[in-house]
Amino acid sequence: MDNLSDILSHKDFDTPQEIMAIKNYVRRHYDAEVEVMMQQRSILISARSASLIGTLRLNAPAIKKIAQTEKSLVFRIK
Repeated sequence: MDNLSDILSHKDFDTPQEIMAIKNYVRRHYDAEVEVMMQQRSILISARSASLIGTLRLNAPAIKKIAQTEKSLVFRIK
């Protein structure tokens, strides 16, 4: 049986490229921070501002293109 430290030493803890691309896009275009969480079939993007989420929802095709993903985007207000 493997030790927990052995299992964790082989785990990749780097942030996925899609998450970094989405955060950089929002930071560059809207000067705001969002939380991005990857799920199996979707990417969850959440922010405190309803207007920011509404604007991001309108720009979903551009965000998917920049993130180079086929996963569906889910937008949520915190």
